[in-house]
Amino acid sequence: MRVLHVYRTFFPDTQGGLEEVVRQICKNTEKEGVESRIFCLSPKPNPVIIDYDGIKVYRAKSHLEIASCGISFSALSLFKELVEWADVVHYQFPWPFADVLHLLARVRKPTILTYQSDIVRQQGVLRFYRPLKRLFLSQMNVLIATSPNYARTSTVLQRYENKVEVIPIGLDEKSYPVATKAEIEAMRQQVGDKFFLFIGVLRYYKGLHILLEAVKNTNLPVIIVGSGAEEQKLKNKAEELGLKNVQFLGRVSNQDKAALIALSLAIVFPSHLRSEAFGVTLLEGAMQGKPMISCELGTGTSFVNKDQETGFVVPPLNPEKFREAMEKLVADSKQTAAFGKAARLRYQNLFTGAKMGAGYTALYRKLLSKK
Repeated sequence: MRVLHVYRTFFPDTQGGLEEVVRQICKNTEKEGVESRIFCLSPKPNPVIIDYDGIKVYRAKSHLEIASCGISFSALSLFKELVEWADVVHYQFPWPFADVLHLLARVRKPTILTYQSDIVRQQGVLRFYRPLKRLFLSQMNVLIATSPNYARTSTVLQRYENKVEVIPIGLDEKSYPVATKAEIEAMRQQVGDKFFLFIGVLRYYKGLHILLEAVKNTNLPVIIVGSGAEEQKLKNKAEELGLKNVQFLGRVSNQDKAALIALSLAIVFPSHLRSEAFGVTLLEGAMQGKPMISCELGTGTSFVNKDQETGFVVPPLNPEKFREAMEKLVADSKQTAAFGKAARLRYQNLFTGAKMGAGYTALYRKLLSKK
């Protein structure tokens, strides 16, 4: 069985949660007999075909970007070739250019779409895009929500509820590096330990300005890992607030990330908009038995982090409540340990890579049997 995965970007050009989700789907369905290829755009697709972690990645030239949507004037022929190869085409939404490719290529293969997020910020553009979006979604055989929370609260998914299924994101623990004692100790010497850790692309919806406000005039240690459009603005804000307890590390290796998670007290995730549909970093923390603090958005973040069981879920845009949750974890080591243990158990029960891989493979087979 051959599956073509379609998303706007992939490793190594970018490092983000969705790229990791696509990788995990490919690796965990491979164990079920699925051969995967990835179609994406790249600013420098030379070579066009690369091997990333055993997955063939086909890259078309990215020519411009409008409202965070990558566009290519030369992608259609490559896309058509890959569709011809595939038994199933699997889209990640949103990427409006994929809608265009799908319609121009007149794709007649079984199709599924993993609905990662509503379009939140680009409301002006959305008015023009909405007819195309509805046509595209109507042509999908199945729409996948990554959590029951998102399926329940997305007005878009409610419109197509007869074709919506839920397959939670899952991570294969064996696909992640394990930091050695020496690596952990070296990182401890560099940054300390028992800090609050954020990992992610520094985007507008991540709510990091709330986190900075939360730790103002405190000794609560915070480490922020990642880069992105908001990076300089956040560094300027930290300087304006006089924060000596916040460190920006930029992008780090997967090995260093493993060491940082091991040394952390908890994972913090202050995202404040529905653009944050799940939170892969929360899952990576839960996998290592770390408690979490996140905001109630009506999305998958509160499916991963269950309030008062695996950590705290607080109102968005509320630095006082976020600070209060951080202080509770520092003050009560027994509760913090219990949250971490429960987070690990929830990961094992709901969010393993094997569970996700089996769910997608069963869906692919069902679509092919109907065909």
